Amino acid sequence: MLAFHVSQAAAAIFAFAMVYAGLTDLTTMRIRNNLCLWLFASYAVLAPFVGFTVEQIAWSAAFAAGLLAVSFILFAFGWMGGGDGKLLAVTALWLGVDHAPAFLIYTGLFGGALTLAVLQLRLVGLPAFLGNRPWITRLQSDNSGVPYGVAITLAALVVFPQTRWFGL
Repeated sequence: MLAFHVSQAAAAIFAFAMVYAGLTDLTTMRIRNNLCLWLFASYAVLAPFVGFTVEQIAWSAAFAAGLLAVSFILFAFGWMGGGDGKLLAVTALWLGVDHAPAFLIYTGLFGGALTLAVLQLRLVGLPAFLGNRPWITRLQSDNSGVPYGVAITLAALVVFPQTRWFGL
């Protein structure tokens, strides 16, 4: 019974954090470090109560660490934002090694669609009444990147219901 309640709490924490990350990345092009740390700490506390074994936690942590290392390399080349890399890694930790392939595929698909939408926005523009918002102006700028945290969020919310967190 405790595992069920912890699972519900974990789902709420994860969903809220992911939606918050996606929205803040969209509107500010930033993902807060303390949000990623909060997700990491929440996982560390809650995963054992839901029934994850030490081996499952270790494999998830190793995979997440590998993603973080690759993300840092991509960041160093300017191909990925630092916040996006941290969010990608901590999200993979929560989803686990067994759901990581689906998560990464969905992230790529949603990221590609998001990139095409942003590029289209830059070509076509928006009506004047929408263009006076700083975050939309930033999206329209050719000097701005793509808020990839939105794609990570969407992919996470698609994959998360198939995980053990919902299996109780």
